[in-house]
Amino acid sequence: MTPHVGFVCGSVVSRVDWTERLFSLRVKVAGLSYIAGQFTKLGMYDQSGEFLRKAYSIVNSPQDYVETGELEFLIIADPDGALSPNLHTLYPNDEVMVGEQCAGFMTLEEVPAHATQLWLIATGTGIGPYFSMLQGDEFPEHYTDVVLVHAVRYEKDLVYKELVLALKQKFGEKLKYVPIVSREEVSGSLQGRVPHLIEKRILESQVGIKLDMDRSFVYLCGNPAMVRDTAQSLTDRGYNKHLRRRTGHFSAENYW
Repeated sequence: MTPHVGFVCGSVVSRVDWTERLFSLRVKVAGLSYIAGQFTKLGMYDQSGEFLRKAYSIVNSPQDYVETGELEFLIIADPDGALSPNLHTLYPNDEVMVGEQCAGFMTLEEVPAHATQLWLIATGTGIGPYFSMLQGDEFPEHYTDVVLVHAVRYEKDLVYKELVLALKQKFGEKLKYVPIVSREEVSGSLQGRVPHLIEKRILESQVGIKLDMDRSFVYLCGNPAMVRDTAQSLTDRGYNKHLRRRTGHFSAENYW
């Protein structure tokens, strides 16, 4: 396969099917560099020869990439999508193109220095970059609390359960994992939409920590509607969006 401009050839090493549409790929690819939380693009030619590409966050830590030469991606096969159904056909030893440049500002380096409580809120595959951050060897020591929120439609969409258990062991009481399932009742999970759970202080009650202007920083990643509405809920409480030119309380990344 001849690489497209700006891409290098990678080879699928392994695959995990979480549900009929939700899956992870590990891709062997050389020569990349990234910061935990960043994304790159995957690309394939379709049957008509058109090159399809889309950005996907990297799930594994940079240290893991250095050791294995592999990147891990969490992908949902969208029936109406152009690229993801093609990615869904890939198995070990199949080739896929990977963007040479990794990008994105949703990294720990961008969190204001004063923040000691980190809220990582995701819907669906948006949890991927948070796993990259949390698996790193050099996670900042100054965080007293890390709240990892994963909002999904059904319990089966709560992926990487073994990794979550490993992270709980790694961080101990510092890490609070909060699953939210919107379309069925699941023991131990909250139910409803993230903006409502923040607006009504239900999420804070669940973890026993209050959002605090002086100490808390919130990342939002996933469904654009969740990101927009949760950002509005935070703004209504007086929190400001974080900008490089002006320190704020939350930042976000849309996932399509």
